[in-house]
Amino acid sequence: MIELITGEKGKGKTKILIHKANEAVLLSNGSIVFLDKSNKHMYELSNRIRMINVPEFHIGNFDMFCGFLYGIASQDHDLEQLYLDSFLSIAHVNGPELEDALAFLQEFSKTQGIDIVISISINADALPASMKEFVSVAL
Repeated sequence: MIELITGEKGKGKTKILIHKANEAVLLSNGSIVFLDKSNKHMYELSNRIRMINVPEFHIGNFDMFCGFLYGIASQDHDLEQLYLDSFLSIAHVNGPELEDALAFLQEFSKTQGIDIVISISINADALPASMKEFVSVAL
């Protein structure tokens, strides 16, 4: 299952994403991983959540990002949830690629059995019609 938190920059998406991750860790029996574009929010997350600063891995395009996700999933068989902050930046996704990127994440979530919560700097109205059903928070 994928869940989208949408809205323009500066609307509070990251705060909501962090809150969701910290609540999920209380109910989770498995691992939770939080991917971000910096270490800025590291101390706001529970110490039971693995935080990964994606730019440290020199990911240059969406295909590399996909491989990175498979690497995370393959090394942690208890992984239950992924939280992706600043999705467009960390995954190197541009407007025209968005629908395919979200479709990949939906399929990845289903095949790997990992729930994915994504913050994305775009208005819910601008999302592809096929992805609007996944919006849980629109700011």
